[in-house]
Amino acid sequence: MVWAAGIQAPVWLGDLDGLEVNRAHQLVVDTTLATTRDPDIFALGDCAACPWPEAGREGAILPPRAQVARQQATLLVRSIEARLAGRPLPRFRFRDFGSLVSLGELSAVGNLMGRLIGGSLLVQGLIARWMYVSLYKLHQVSIHGYVRVALDTLSRIVRHRLEPRVKLY
Repeated sequence: MVWAAGIQAPVWLGDLDGLEVNRAHQLVVDTTLATTRDPDIFALGDCAACPWPEAGREGAILPPRAQVARQQATLLVRSIEARLAGRPLPRFRFRDFGSLVSLGELSAVGNLMGRLIGGSLLVQGLIARWMYVSLYKLHQVSIHGYVRVALDTLSRIVRHRLEPRVKLY
């Protein structure tokens, strides 16, 4: 069973046996994404307080970001397969690929992290915007599939050319 709880675990989860929550009402999990008090319940994303040993601080937890949730979802698929096969659960290790923020229709800013460049790289302007849109399209493809996203993109291009640039009401 999968339950999508949203960005915060409800307060009443703390009252159930087998679940531990933190002050933000996130379910406390270990590095396998299993809850600390019941190894058969898993949590990921914004509603999970997952330890972040690579942060270098005692008690650090992963930030509530889409990048974290996506990586955790990938691990959870492998975890379910391992659990069903009777193998030990894999451990989560977050890899920060950086962040991109849209600043309007033609601009964005962000930093990219990676082994290829050996640190972080600041990107901004039109190149960052293209990267942002590309990443967004990849997320859409993972949900809707290539054909639907391609048709949606094409229809948006056509609509954009038919719509006036400035709307006066």
